Amino acid sequence: MAIMFSEDGRRDPYPLYHELRSQAPVFRDDFTGSWFVSTFADCRAVLRDPTYIKGDRPDVLTLADGSTRERPANRTESMLFLNPPDHTRIRGLVSRAFTPRRIENLRPAIERLTNELLDDLGSPGDEVDLIGRFAFQLPVRVIAAMIGVPDEDRDWFRPRTADLVRSLEPTSTGADFDAAATSYGEIHAYMVELVAAKRNKPGHDLLSVLIEAEEAGDRLSEAELISNTILMFTAGFETTTNLIGNGVVGLVHHPAQLAALIADPSLWPNAIEELLRWDGPVQLDARQANVDVVLGGQDIPAGSQIVTLLGAANRDPASVADPDALVVSRAEVPILSFASGIHFCLGAALARIEGQVALQRLFERFPHLRLGPGPPVHNQAITIRGMSALPVTL
Repeated sequence: MAIMFSEDGRRDPYPLYHELRSQAPVFRDDFTGSWFVSTFADCRAVLRDPTYIKGDRPDVLTLADGSTRERPANRTESMLFLNPPDHTRIRGLVSRAFTPRRIENLRPAIERLTNELLDDLGSPGDEVDLIGRFAFQLPVRVIAAMIGVPDEDRDWFRPRTADLVRSLEPTSTGADFDAAATSYGEIHAYMVELVAAKRNKPGHDLLSVLIEAEEAGDRLSEAELISNTILMFTAGFETTTNLIGNGVVGLVHHPAQLAALIADPSLWPNAIEELLRWDGPVQLDARQANVDVVLGGQDIPAGSQIVTLLGAANRDPASVADPDALVVSRAEVPILSFASGIHFCLGAALARIEGQVALQRLFERFPHLRLGPGPPVHNQAITIRGMSALPVTL
């Protein structure tokens, strides 16, 4: 598994995924001590079965470089790390802001914002960084408006959330973790002030709604409110940025598929599912075995960490024919890109709409867009796959 953590493995993990599925679909890695699962059926089973839970994190974390750090106490209220009944209660209160109707009602605003960003992006022949100028700007502006983060503060979050994402990597070092702890503290302090301002002067934004949210006599505590607002804000643009960036690269490298989309725009919703399957931004998700289990013929003791390789599952030939091919007209695309079960991504519908609108309008405006000058700058991450910069010629 060491190759997965190498530069080449991070740039293109898919050959390794195929090798794992064929030779060791359930495999214990000595480097991390975790069990890696790579078939679609096994990954989906782990994500859906309550036998596998969000793991109890130790008070002291041992990092990839051998250093140790204390677990951040102020992240424990995030539903990302919780199990029922706490997860059920918090998700129930938060999910009212992410109903399909409410998200679909955002489509006109997303379309207007996309057109504004494309108007400012440049003219055919111009060279731009598509991540910084477009793929990041669209989702961060949408989620900032939803939550109630002022426009002038959006860019302040980008380097700090990048620090948080790096700390989720299996290869995180002490320096990575320290940077993340500092950035989390700064974001937490910002959100404390923002919550206080919304309590004093509520609006129609999501944060104001969550402050007032109550169900069966229950509401979010201050710590839960702040922790989950940070989660929603960070997840609300980090993964969608990479969906857009990865999607651009995939389509430019498959001109026949891009031509099919330009000729038949009705294929775009299906194309987003295929792009999520083919090179999704979230490549893995971890659980913990709550009891002794047998998975893929392997005896796994209680307390073991099990890493579902979502990127591998999405290219499992047992679930999709010719899995390495990008086919935008592929029907009924089975994906685990948003996980599955009780932790299925709350923002999936929003990400799908943003991805569809962004890519469709981008290629309608610039059908001859090409990569370069210079190569994409990959983020070299395993968990969240994407690019920090994507030079293109419009």
